[in-house]
Parts: sequence; structure tokens; C-alpha cells
Amino acid sequence: MHSTPAPDNNGYTTDSMDFGPRGTTLADKVYEQLFGLISNGQYARKSKLPSENELARSFDVSRPVIRDALKRLRDDGVIYSRQGAGSFVLGAEVEESIDVGPLFTPAQTIADIQRCFEFRETIEGRTAALAALRRNDAILDELAAILKRLEHATADHVHRDDIDLEFHLTIAKAANNQYFSSVLYALRDQVAVGMKLHGMALLQPSARLEESTEEHREILDAIRAGDPDRASAAMQAHVRNSRDRLFGGGLIDLSL
Repeated sequence: MHSTPAPDNNGYTTDSMDFGPRGTTLADKVYEQLFGLISNGQYARKSKLPSENELARSFDVSRPVIRDALKRLRDDGVIYSRQGAGSFVLGAEVEESIDVGPLFTPAQTIADIQRCFEFRETIEGRTAALAALRRNDAILDELAAILKRLEHATADHVHRDDIDLEFHLTIAKAANNQYFSSVLYALRDQVAVGMKLHGMALLQPSARLEESTEEHREILDAIRAGDPDRASAAMQAHVRNSRDRLFGGGLIDLSL
């Protein structure tokens, strides 16, 4: 006879426990990841979330875990559910009279692009380290599929900056920290400008497109190996190398 696991003092059963630091449950992790995806706009206000089955497959957890996470999101006023229709992002209405401006100003000069690379080296290095510690099979498969598409483009001697950006955003997702993913997603337009210019530089006769793709491969290998130091070093080296390929090693003096 199958026996139901007894709840602990916090009301959690052993089936739902992750047994990680501070007794974090799987539902906690799914809640945080979904909250991050909603916060950074990947699930827009009023949009429909994937079904429970789809979410369970995506996060590699059971449907009860998904239901628990969705209930928390409903209780916190992040989503709402309609019987027979699914769950939808509620989101907060933005007061039209309040204009706080964009989180990041557009990259308008070469100096701005250099600053963006400088910022990314710090942020994405840490993000890659966390991804190496927190990744699961589902996110590794997602990253591998993106890398495969990048490799196909490289074989055709084409730089796909959209795939490149998707790879970096997915690593932020793998870090399972909505603050990192939200910042990188908010910075996506500025990052895309640098990637587009970098891609043009890669196609010059003296440049090597494969070199950049190999750097992405090394980042994924380090994350897959669960090695945070190697992942961080690989990401920082890639961002620096991308900057240097674009600027030809001649950086602008940003001294005040």
C-alpha cells in the first residue's frame, strides 16, 4: 500500500522537498522562475501562461508542484485563473502620469557600446557561475539546441546576433535569479547593438567567426560540468574577446 508522506513542521511533504539550502521546495523554485519571467516581460501582462502539463515538462517537475507555484502567484496578485481557460498574467496597470523613464538609456555612441561590454563582463560572469550551480537537464537541453543553431549559422559563415542574444538570455534564466534575468532582458536592446556590430566585425577577412562560436561552446561545457569558476571565466573571456574583436584592441579612454 502506498503511504502518503507525513508533512514536516512547515507543512511540506518529502515529495515536494528539494532538500537544498534553507529547505527550499521545488514549488519555491518554480514560483521564483515564473515570477522572474513575468517580471522581465517574457510573459506580458494579460498573456496566457502555458498549461500545467507544458510547465511541468518545461521545469521537469510534477503537476502538483506547478499547481502550488501557480497558487502562490495567484495569492500574490501576479496571475489570475479562469476555469477551463487557464492562467493569465495580471500585472499592475502603469499610471500614465508617472514616467520614470527607461531603465537603461540607448547606446548612442561607441563609448556607450564599450561601457555596455564592461557592464556585461561583470554581470554575465556572475550569471554564468550561478547557472553552473543551478542548471537542470531541461535548461541544458535548451542551451544545447540554441548552440546547435549558432553552429549551423557559423557553418554557413553567417553571424546570427538574435541567436547569440537568446543564448545569453537563456543562461540568465538558468541562473534562477530574476534580478539578473530582468537586468539583462532590460538591457537587451543595448546588448543587441554590440552583438550586431560584433557580428559585422566577425565577417571581416581577418576575423574568425568560429572563434566566437567556440567560446559559446566552452561556456556551455563549463555550465554543464557544474563548474562555476570555469563558467564565469569563460563568459568574461568571451565578453572581453567580443569587445576586442569589435574595437580591434583600441579602447576608448573613459576617464573623467
